[in-house]
Amino acid sequence: MNMTDRKKRFTRKKYCKFCANKELVIDYKNLDLMKQYISDVGKIEPARLTGTCAKHQRKLTAEIKRARQMALIAYVIE
Repeated sequence: MNMTDRKKRFTRKKYCKFCANKELVIDYKNLDLMKQYISDVGKIEPARLTGTCAKHQRKLTAEIKRARQMALIAYVIE
């Protein structure tokens, strides 16, 4: 398949919410924020879908895992 056969899609550059808003803090106790980054099945959404930068994605993953371990968030959503 060459480039002319493919449909060209306009994709908007995703930005990191945490870099744009310095007041937004990643914390395991902020369940509303954590649930935005968890899929319907309970998996952590990848950075390519959420738009977070690598630094904040690592921090977000660690805090979600911490919240799961403290039983604030379920491991699997049924």
